[in-house]
Amino acid sequence: MLEAALSEMEHSVIGRNVTVIGSGYVGLTLSASLALLGHQVECTDKSPERLAQLTAGRVPIVEDGLPELIEEMLSAGRIRFGTDNAEAAAKAEFVFLCLPTPNDGDGVADVSLVLAVTAEIGPHLQPGATVVIKSTVPVGTVEEVERALARSDVYVAVNPEFLAEGSAVKDSLFPDRIIIGAGSEIVARNVADLYGRSGVSRTIITDVVSAGMIKYASNAYLATRLSFVNSIAELCEATGADIRSVMAGLGSDRRIGDAFLRPGPGWGGSCFPKDTQALVRTADQFGCELDLVKAVIAANAHHIQRVVDKVAMALGDVRGRRIALLGLTFKAGTDDLRNSPAVEIAERLTALGASVQAYDPAVPPGALNGIGIHCSAISACQDSDALVIGTEWPEFAAMDLVALSGAMSGRVIVDARNVLDSAAAVREGFSYTGIGISTVGKRTAEAIA
Repeated sequence: MLEAALSEMEHSVIGRNVTVIGSGYVGLTLSASLALLGHQVECTDKSPERLAQLTAGRVPIVEDGLPELIEEMLSAGRIRFGTDNAEAAAKAEFVFLCLPTPNDGDGVADVSLVLAVTAEIGPHLQPGATVVIKSTVPVGTVEEVERALARSDVYVAVNPEFLAEGSAVKDSLFPDRIIIGAGSEIVARNVADLYGRSGVSRTIITDVVSAGMIKYASNAYLATRLSFVNSIAELCEATGADIRSVMAGLGSDRRIGDAFLRPGPGWGGSCFPKDTQALVRTADQFGCELDLVKAVIAANAHHIQRVVDKVAMALGDVRGRRIALLGLTFKAGTDDLRNSPAVEIAERLTALGASVQAYDPAVPPGALNGIGIHCSAISACQDSDALVIGTEWPEFAAMDLVALSGAMSGRVIVDARNVLDSAAAVREGFSYTGIGISTVGKRTAEAIA
């Protein structure tokens, strides 16, 4: 079915020459997807080493299905990689900017790289070409890009991405919606035609400011849901309710749905932290108060610290204690450590004097200073006083609790993802604490047993 759907989409587009500047998660996934749809794509990056890897078909990030898709598109001759932005842009009808816009440390999105690349390619663009901003940029950036281009015969559009790491290929090929902002409907329709999805997913055409705001608002709302469920989980612990039952009941309401209603150690990654902060700063600049989003950011910091506090409470004192941490990436299915709650928890425990020994299937030994990274879960847990589960990798849910008991010297488990069978853990002699179930976990497990 998937192959048939992709074949239908491929034949519904007219092949165009497309340049994608930036070979990160967004740039690589977009390049491979557009190539699959029938376009000729050149993806650029200033790193010769990275481009050599990609040209050889080696994808330097963990993303399900992406290496196979890029290898297939390389073989088909629809994708190529280069280091010269200007040369690649000169051949293109559409140039996508997929460049990082990190937090500058004061909550403001740093668009300097976007503007520098725009100025670089401006003189080389074909008349009538369209520059498509895929990067997440604040209000006013489109005007800055237009000034940097210094061209009245090229167009600028905003086409925000909504990819989730771990499912980026699927999200790119079968999106919930396509958002395009442009100064004219003709320009927007031309960008929409690249995706060839009429009737497959909803296309929303709007102005450039609204298109960018949709991206920021979406991420802020999802972050809000995550902080909300973690706050309710904290209340469940205090009252004796079980967050698993509460969220099942809440998510079954068709007005709410069950997406982003799983408790955890807090949210992180490359988007939510910087985008919520950037949205707050934009509101401040325009004299608006986004107290709700500010509270969401503060709540997230609180929930990360709560995991550390759970460990400290269980052990009495973490100084000199050996703590196993399973999972370092901010979510399963990726190797991305940016703003990872698990890494933050490890760093806070280390600062308190603990020896943190970690394992993550996507993170090699030596990747983080001050944290011992092992090649297996059991190795990380050997002789540990406590175990913390920080990322929801499936292999952690399937762990052999008997083998785990034999490896650990202590019996404390803090499951920040609620992936283990709490009843089985208690039967095996562990003191189990989850998120939203910790204060009643032992009683509930014993009752079930």
